[in-house]
Amino acid sequence: MAVNEEKKAKKQSDLSVLLGYTGSYRKLTYLGLFLSAIAMILGMAPYICIWLAARDLIAVAPDWTAASGISRYGVMAFVFAVSGIVVYFAALMCTHLAAFRTAGNIRKQGMEHLMKTPLGFFDSNASGLLRNRLDGAAAETETLLAHNLADIVGTITMFVSMLVLMFVFDWRMGAACLLAALISVISLYSMMGGKNASLMAEYQAAQDVMSKAGTEYVRGIPVVKVFQQTVYSFKAFRQAIEDYSTKAERYTDGVCRTPQAVNLTFTEAAFVFLVPAALLLAPGALAGGNLTVFITNFAFYAVFSAVVSTALAKIMFSASGMMLASTALGRINLVMSAPTLEVTANPKKPKDNSVTFRDVSFTYDGAELPALDHVSFKVKPGETVALVGPSGGGKTTAASLIPRFWDVTSGSVEVGGVDVRQTDPHVLMDQVAFVFQNNHLFKASILDNVRAARPDASREEVAAALSAAQCDDILAKLPDGMDTVLGSKGTYLSGGEQQRVALARAILKDAPIVVLDEATAFADPENEALIQKAFAVLTRGRTVIMIAHRLSTVVGADQIIVLDAGHVVESGTHEALVNGNGLYARMWADYNRAVQWRIASEGEAE
Repeated sequence: MAVNEEKKAKKQSDLSVLLGYTGSYRKLTYLGLFLSAIAMILGMAPYICIWLAARDLIAVAPDWTAASGISRYGVMAFVFAVSGIVVYFAALMCTHLAAFRTAGNIRKQGMEHLMKTPLGFFDSNASGLLRNRLDGAAAETETLLAHNLADIVGTITMFVSMLVLMFVFDWRMGAACLLAALISVISLYSMMGGKNASLMAEYQAAQDVMSKAGTEYVRGIPVVKVFQQTVYSFKAFRQAIEDYSTKAERYTDGVCRTPQAVNLTFTEAAFVFLVPAALLLAPGALAGGNLTVFITNFAFYAVFSAVVSTALAKIMFSASGMMLASTALGRINLVMSAPTLEVTANPKKPKDNSVTFRDVSFTYDGAELPALDHVSFKVKPGETVALVGPSGGGKTTAASLIPRFWDVTSGSVEVGGVDVRQTDPHVLMDQVAFVFQNNHLFKASILDNVRAARPDASREEVAAALSAAQCDDILAKLPDGMDTVLGSKGTYLSGGEQQRVALARAILKDAPIVVLDEATAFADPENEALIQKAFAVLTRGRTVIMIAHRLSTVVGADQIIVLDAGHVVESGTHEALVNGNGLYARMWADYNRAVQWRIASEGEAE
């Protein structure tokens, strides 16, 4: 059943997929398309009126005053033209409203889907890239629904009407006029069809890469300035720009230049094909005594050759819109197809605050070697366990598996005796509080930043959490206390101060399990002392998993687990591991030598 549904989804056209996002506004879209078709028919009517006027004038030539219906045709042409404009305006109102709502639905559904993805997904997908894929692509679909789709329906209506009209009087002249349309369609297909359609996808992919690289470059500007480097020192960004430029030039110059020149030439010169046809047919008309009919027919096709160029221009514009919308939907689908956390139908509630790893292995997508390989350990309720080891050993990966940033490849991670995959994600997240080495604070007040952990918390509870996190000195120097908006009026916090605010957020959450990931890595001595005091409040009576390179912070841990290359190589208390003369003992010795060197260096400087 699932396979059949997948095949059915693959068979859906881009337009069907896009209309699936319209929701209750699909009827409004259809109404707009219907009105667009009517507007196009009304827009063709003035040309018929002009031809009728020309026919009457030819019939009475050279006594032009005998043509009595000219003014009537002029009024009719004016009424039809105005009516076409009004109806087309109504059509665009419908399609624009539906397009804006559809783009909004795409953004909402995309955000809802991203909310269900594992948090680890955002480590490998930059925010700038996701924004470009979702927000930028949704905006591109607006053009298709608001303009292109209405023009496509109107153009189809125009062409069907033209095919009928072109062969009503003289099929040979009609065929001559439509020859320009045939050449234009062939030119458009050579630009946008076949293998060239994939070039547009490559162009959009290059744009995504450039957007991601641009975001990373902007974030790294301080480093670039410090080392007096130019923009070209950021090789990834430069390469992305050059790749994007190469693909754009390849498509525009290598693919589009000649076909587009041919297309525009014949689109604007549809009348040229009519002249040779008329010259070939004129002798026969003279011989048969049908010169007046011939001239009348020629006038008709001369008038409608202008309609051909208008229709072809709309086709080109609409085709490019369809192509852009197709690539946009491809980028949207990359977001919509992001992996989501599986939610069990019968969730179980954790029994206590213990954390257990049972023969856990985990491999990142695309990696050849596992980040964790058959790792097992247990953290009892209220116990503090430290994860230490060389960089790349798997410490952060192990901690990330507890709240399901990722799901294990094999084995199981249990919280309170229950596999985390069998726990409701909301319940699981309520069980765990995190303090990372680089916590993100929103451009909002400190009150709102801390309250993000528990939106229903009172001001008094937030103030108590800030005080427990040793933030009193921070609030004292801010103009509006905890109502101060970070990033406004030059209000910024240092890295250590941001860390203390993040700790207040974790304290307010009051979760029974706390994960500390290098929480003091970038703190200066003064902030580190304050952070350690906040830790004492945060970790009291809770189960703590602590990740640290600074070994002095883990000496008092109930248990230390040493990870190296994804394996547990040692475990025990600080004293036991130091006496064991293993990897931890060597790390401890290296740490002490580094401390002594720093003390000696500071002494010499004084």
